[in-house]
Amino acid sequence: MTPQNELRLLPWTGHDGKPCYLSTDNSTSHLSRLADNTEAIQLGLAADLVAHVLEVLNDERTDPDELRRLTADLTDALKDTLRVATSRGHRLSAPDVSTRDGNEGPRLPAAALG
Repeated sequence: MTPQNELRLLPWTGHDGKPCYLSTDNSTSHLSRLADNTEAIQLGLAADLVAHVLEVLNDERTDPDELRRLTADLTDALKDTLRVATSRGHRLSAPDVSTRDGNEGPRLPAAALG
């Protein structure tokens, strides 16, 4: 869930290549759902592309021009995937340290940190 008053990085850019943002606290709005669906499509296409590239790389007869096209396609897919990861990372809620119950695992004494 996007924290209130925080902008969501959308999975597409504007006409000038600049990032687009959505300001809403409604994760089920039409534009939020469109962004979610677009992210899912982008990630699915990236996965399909990786599978195709693995097949092409195993073919010793692959034309260098095809490898260049694949490199360009992979670059585009990686840019989309990084935008999705950035957007989703920003929407992760930070843990509330004020409600810890002391069961978060082993802890080092302050002296161990120098």
